[in-house]
Amino acid sequence: MRTMWKGAIGFGLVSVPVKLYSAIQEHGIRLHQVHDADGGRIHLKRVCDACGKEIDYEHVARGFEDDEGNTAVVTQTDLAGLPLPSKKLIDVLAFVDSDRIDALQLDNAYYLAPDNAAANKPYVLLRETLKQTERVAVTKIALRTRESLALLRVHGELLTLHTMYWPDEIRDAGGLAPPSSVTVRPQELKMATSLMDTLSEDFDLSALEDEYEIALGELISAHLDHRPAPKKAVAAAPDNVIDLMAALQASIDDAGRKGGEAKAAPRAKKAAGAEQKKRTTAKKATSSATAKKTGTAKTAAAKKSTATKSTATKSTATKSTASKSARKPAAAKKTSGRRAG
Repeated sequence: MRTMWKGAIGFGLVSVPVKLYSAIQEHGIRLHQVHDADGGRIHLKRVCDACGKEIDYEHVARGFEDDEGNTAVVTQTDLAGLPLPSKKLIDVLAFVDSDRIDALQLDNAYYLAPDNAAANKPYVLLRETLKQTERVAVTKIALRTRESLALLRVHGELLTLHTMYWPDEIRDAGGLAPPSSVTVRPQELKMATSLMDTLSEDFDLSALEDEYEIALGELISAHLDHRPAPKKAVAAAPDNVIDLMAALQASIDDAGRKGGEAKAAPRAKKAAGAEQKKRTTAKKATSSATAKKTGTAKTAAAKKSTATKSTATKSTATKSTASKSARKPAAAKKTSGRRAG
């Protein structure tokens, strides 16, 4: 990361040497001006209106023209000689509560890091003091030969600097707001709150991306590959709101539908897994029940077979006893006959 500025944070008699780095890295595809017929680059030349000659950059100065047409020429030497007390200093003017700073005044953001090992102690002291008091520092700094108001605050383990617009640079917004006679009903507030809650579900700021830049990149790739330009659907601008309640309800329904579509895939996958598990469990239960019935049937058959065999054995034994009983009288009769002779 390239250092943009070196200086010191000064508050009271304390000085904290720091380096300043840009905290912003803007993305985007840079487009050049070209001739639409042949693609040739178009170059802009610095031509003087007075003499008609092309002027080299080293001879370009700054100027101010008054109402009468008189021009004051200001050179780079003139600008460098202007007094800038904050040229190498982040001059702390006051420590205030963060809610006293209007976000409209904030401009560019920068990281501040200690310039050397000796700066670590006072750097951490200032950082921890701002944390504990929950305050921010209003400062002044000179960047690129211009003095600017700035805000010093804590971001994680770093001190950050936000350049600010001067109070008189914020335009008066008087007359822009709706008249005070316009009111809303409690039902409308309730539905608007419901819409806000619906739109805020599972919101991930880090997942947002520049759709225009993506579409522009696809368009450029198509031209380079001599392919037809891709067609992108553009959402139509909303019509004038006539029925506020109907519009709120439609917005809630639309947000719910989009949220449902986003969650449909993982839910469907989960449901399919649950259904498969349910089927597997049912199949195991059926197999277990079938096996149990088969085992019970076999046991019953075995018991029946045993009972049948036992009954047959008892019947055989009964017949044998009856046969023996029938033979006994005959034998007795024969013995009696022998005795009578």
